[in-house]
Amino acid sequence: MHRLRTCAARLRPLTASQTAQSLPQQRPAAAPRTFRPLRCYTAPVAAEPFLNGTSSNYVEEMYYAWLENPKSVHKSWDIFFRNANAGAPPGTAYQSPPPLGVSLPVLAQAHALVGAQPNVEKLVEDHLAVQSLIRAYQIRGHHVAQLDPLGIMDADLDSCVPTDIITSTDKLGFYGLDESDLDKVFRLPTTTFIGGNESALPLREIIRRLEMAYCQHIGVEFMFINDLDQCQWIRQKFEKPGVMQFTLEEKRTLLARMIRSTRFEEFLQRKWSSEKRFGLEGCESLIPALKTIIDKSSENGVEYVIMGMPHRGRLNVLANVIRKELEQIFCQFDSKLEAADEGSGDVKYHLGMYHRRINRVTDRNITLSLVANPSHLEAVDPVVQGKTKAEQFYCGDTQGNRVMSILLHGDAAFAGQGIVYETFHLSDLPSYTTHGTVHVVVNNQIGFTTDPRMARSSPYPTDVARVVNAPIFHVNADDPEAVVYVCNVAAEWRATFHKDVVVDLVCYRRNGHNEMDEPMFTQPLMYKQIRKQKAVLQKYAEKLIAEGVVTRQEFEEEIAKYDKICEEAYARSKDEKILHIKHWLDSPWPGFFTLDGQPKSMSCPSTGLNEEELNQIGQVASSVPVEDFTIHGGLSRILKARGEMIKNRIVDWALGEYMAFGSLLKEGIHLRLSGQDVERGTFSHRHHVLHDQNVDKRTCIPMNHLSPNQAPYTVCNSSLSEYGVLGFELGFAMASPNSLVLWEAQFGDFHNTAQCIIDQFICPGQAKWVRQNGIVLLLPHGMEGMGPEHSSARPERFLQMCNDDPDVFPVVLKDSVLLTADTVTLQEAGGTRAVLCSAFLTSLLRHPEAKSSFDDMLPDTHFQRLIPESGTASQNPGEVKRVIFCTGKVYYDLTRERKARGMEDTVAITRVEQLSPFPFDLVKAETEKFSEADLVWCQEEHKNQGYYDYVKPRMRTTIGRARPVWYAGRDPAAAPATGNKAAHLQELARFLDTAFNLEAFKGQV
Repeated sequence: MHRLRTCAARLRPLTASQTAQSLPQQRPAAAPRTFRPLRCYTAPVAAEPFLNGTSSNYVEEMYYAWLENPKSVHKSWDIFFRNANAGAPPGTAYQSPPPLGVSLPVLAQAHALVGAQPNVEKLVEDHLAVQSLIRAYQIRGHHVAQLDPLGIMDADLDSCVPTDIITSTDKLGFYGLDESDLDKVFRLPTTTFIGGNESALPLREIIRRLEMAYCQHIGVEFMFINDLDQCQWIRQKFEKPGVMQFTLEEKRTLLARMIRSTRFEEFLQRKWSSEKRFGLEGCESLIPALKTIIDKSSENGVEYVIMGMPHRGRLNVLANVIRKELEQIFCQFDSKLEAADEGSGDVKYHLGMYHRRINRVTDRNITLSLVANPSHLEAVDPVVQGKTKAEQFYCGDTQGNRVMSILLHGDAAFAGQGIVYETFHLSDLPSYTTHGTVHVVVNNQIGFTTDPRMARSSPYPTDVARVVNAPIFHVNADDPEAVVYVCNVAAEWRATFHKDVVVDLVCYRRNGHNEMDEPMFTQPLMYKQIRKQKAVLQKYAEKLIAEGVVTRQEFEEEIAKYDKICEEAYARSKDEKILHIKHWLDSPWPGFFTLDGQPKSMSCPSTGLNEEELNQIGQVASSVPVEDFTIHGGLSRILKARGEMIKNRIVDWALGEYMAFGSLLKEGIHLRLSGQDVERGTFSHRHHVLHDQNVDKRTCIPMNHLSPNQAPYTVCNSSLSEYGVLGFELGFAMASPNSLVLWEAQFGDFHNTAQCIIDQFICPGQAKWVRQNGIVLLLPHGMEGMGPEHSSARPERFLQMCNDDPDVFPVVLKDSVLLTADTVTLQEAGGTRAVLCSAFLTSLLRHPEAKSSFDDMLPDTHFQRLIPESGTASQNPGEVKRVIFCTGKVYYDLTRERKARGMEDTVAITRVEQLSPFPFDLVKAETEKFSEADLVWCQEEHKNQGYYDYVKPRMRTTIGRARPVWYAGRDPAAAPATGNKAAHLQELARFLDTAFNLEAFKGQV
């Protein structure tokens, strides 16, 4: 009612221009475009069936036809619609045209039948006005819905009532109606279901039913959806009278779930009043909401639900939705709990869980996975989507009928964090869609301490979902039945249309940001009301007791029953002394780490192939295995060049990648390569997807034609996102260890917009959550004079995150694969998975010296962590004055410079191919071989970037600090590279001179 008082003074009389506003300004995009024959569109004065109140749809259809083609209606209707659209006052829009083949007696007879002209026009306009009124409630009714449980906030941040929503009889004037029209009967259009089985209703009843459908505890946003069938489906769910009805059993189940949700939080508060837990108080209806979505989805055939959420309410979700053992949760609060050996662990409200159980409502098996998430609230969104996509892929679920995702959000984060938008834009892309996600927003109406009016510019926090035409159901979280009904509809929507849907639980946060926080500092008025607010469980229990659904004794017995369960679990929790993170895995890999009950061997097998297999893969790589397929002329030359390399037993970078991928596919290992422009390759080197030059969207992936029993190869260009897509691919790689998932950046430095995924999930994932992951990051890198944004993949950041100790020389097992493999083929060997960050050099894709012979790829060959000097310097190590260690493209600059200076006998150049874990053993062998030589680390990156700070202390440890390790490279700088090509070349010449100047380091310490 506060809105009505606020806006009462803003009502104003109808203006002439508003008459036209009652007519829709354009035909809905998805509406049928077929119309009745022209002869059916008679003049207003002759429209006897309509005037008798039997066909208001007739005029609406005619109006839409007129918008398409003014000549499709009678001239009199053309004049009427033109005048109405121009703003003619009521009663003046109709003007009789000159007779066109119609005799005056006929017109006179028509006038006699229907009476005076103004009455005819008024009746026409009234019916159009009622249709506009219905449409207004469908579009804007949510703005006046009673959504805030506290009754003090407007969920849309606007206290003004839309002008076209009828909140008093005065506002009828907006439509050219008045109080006397309230009891008139109007025929209902086909675009509403408020009539139920009735086709016409009095205006007073029409308004009442619209208010019941759209202005109570549920606000529905859907009229922006451009699909008529989808809009009609939603209208039926909310407009039909009596749709929100519950059986006695359903109400009792809902009450039991509310008891569990509420009493769980109260139990934690009693036992650990000084501990942070980010409880659910103020939104206890979230638990029945999630259980309803899962129940309905299980009923529709879903077998696996993957969830992601921030920390608020996570412990309650783990306990009452995932059904984690309560003693496992309670023991996390024990301050004496010791960490196990699996990793460093994480706080309890970040942990995940995987559980397979029986759904008691549907009596079907259901698997639930809650993905672990750091405090970076929405970062888990794309990870969940990627894991969901993978699970769908591996079980052959092409429509999302068996596997689905649920994402929970906070209101401030949903509106404020761009990853939400990036994730939504993956929702309908062919290689990324999960066929619909149910999003549940826990709308606290506050972000930490920030008022929503300071936290977003959109009316609702959920407005970002409109970009993908997702319906949004706002609901007052203090009305559990409304919440459950909305969640049922959301689950049905997802099952029916396989599109995203949003449930906005408008609630409050009873205890502030966490249990230690004092919210009165910043929101005093809100929290004064919250202190007085009756708990939702109490309100709902009183309602059901009043209805006779349960007795007070039954209610109290149900509470005592759950309290006893908690107490017994609390007693058992005291036996848990060690934190075993493995009990909290969200993506277990059963059977992967053992073979016949024993741990798998960590030895690294040969990655080589026989020559016949190399030739066969090469032939596919250099051909088009589809008939009548026309490729680009330039691509024909590339494929021909590949064929020539195969004949000469030579492989360049792109063909080497083809060999690696193809061999894994033939072994039955699925590959997925994702990123911007990966199909062709940013540098036009890959061409894994061929496009027919004459047929639109006809493509060919030769690598899927290697052998009949091969695994599929998924190569897909992504949206222009790094954060979202890398998170998605990380989630995909979580699902199974028996696949190779690769993400490639357009340029290596673009990964910085996905740094959150790297910092929070990739680097510490195994330590925090015992989560191994074999994702590969392909990062183009190299100082090519292309400026500061297209040079460096920032390798120093990745090296800084590695956990090997620079001061300890490790024990290295021969052929050990554990964290020592740096090629994509080795990712699939052994019983472990480690993330691979591979910086490949753009100029080496076509460098004449960056090629390998088949001999380097045959059986019994292995990846070389370090490539030692093999030239003339290695024949006489005692004559060598300097050993230059390097990595990457600078090796070719160094060898060219060494040759130009004639120093091939006195300077050795050694390549470190695997930087981390550092190859201590191989570096040691090389330094001992050249025991009298100076040691230099040379890099093209600036001194404060690149590898130097990582390599130097490890080299010093290797040699027992017996010799200095000198530096040759660019000077320290803030930017990764200069933007001036001449300056770039000067820097290159300068540090190459330093590398070969044997006197350069004399006198330095």
